[in-house]
Amino acid sequence: MGSRKQKNQKQQLSKTPTKKHKNQKPLGPKKSETGNSNTNSKSTKFKRIGKGEKKKKNQSKEYKEERKKNEKKGVERENDAVQVQQPTQSQQLSYFLHQYQSANGIQLSTLELESFKADTCMVELSQNAAQNNLGEHMKTAFGSSFKEVLCEKQLGEGNVDPGNPALLVISLSALRSLELLRELRPLTKECHAVKLFSKHMKIEEQVSFLKNRVNVACGTPNRIKKLIDMEALGLSRLAVIVLDMHTDVKGYSLFTLPQVREEFWDLYKSYIHQRLLEGDLRICLYGQIPAIRRAPTEAKDN
Repeated sequence: MGSRKQKNQKQQLSKTPTKKHKNQKPLGPKKSETGNSNTNSKSTKFKRIGKGEKKKKNQSKEYKEERKKNEKKGVERENDAVQVQQPTQSQQLSYFLHQYQSANGIQLSTLELESFKADTCMVELSQNAAQNNLGEHMKTAFGSSFKEVLCEKQLGEGNVDPGNPALLVISLSALRSLELLRELRPLTKECHAVKLFSKHMKIEEQVSFLKNRVNVACGTPNRIKKLIDMEALGLSRLAVIVLDMHTDVKGYSLFTLPQVREEFWDLYKSYIHQRLLEGDLRICLYGQIPAIRRAPTEAKDN
């Protein structure tokens, strides 16, 4: 009997609900409340970040568009600054002297500028020949003697020293040199032109080629200067130097690609400048050039 009473008492105690204390706090928030509170806080954070990123993206897009517009305007202004297709002797000389002074950080005096004369320093380009036909332009430049000077193969009786070209073409790269040599092919069928660049060409091979008669040579400034320094390439017969103004895919030219530009002006100051002033040779700027406004201190035509 006693054991039954004890069991009944235990069952009653387990069934009776426990009373909560008034000040007693729940052990933790409800699952639904915790879930809502976390998701709401996260979503607000994401919304704030998203708005900021959108603003930044919109600002960057607007900035890029404005910059592109300004760059386009600049390009249009440069193009509108007039690209001369076949520049006259005076236009060639103005541009050449402008580049010479800016590249070397000098300002020629009026007396120094007067020593450069367009009619004796620069080649008059043929207005009838196409722009991409260097051979025809050189026929005009050399006149009636072009066959004897540019085409004949024999050395002759001491008249022509080996390795001394009459025409030297200086370009930006080996690839461009090959393009120019193709334009000169009608003049170089009998006496082949010599390639003076370093790409796929050993300097020893070029030295051996220069032991023969050379009428036309074409290459890059650095290799040309090396061969002159070695006394393999001579200048005693040189009458015309063509400076190619062609621009590559990136918009660089002989006068604007930094390393090549330095190499060219080094070559010019070492071997060309004095001969140009003395009237022993002429320069031809082949291709489009920007028009240079005539300044009071600019070189005179005569």
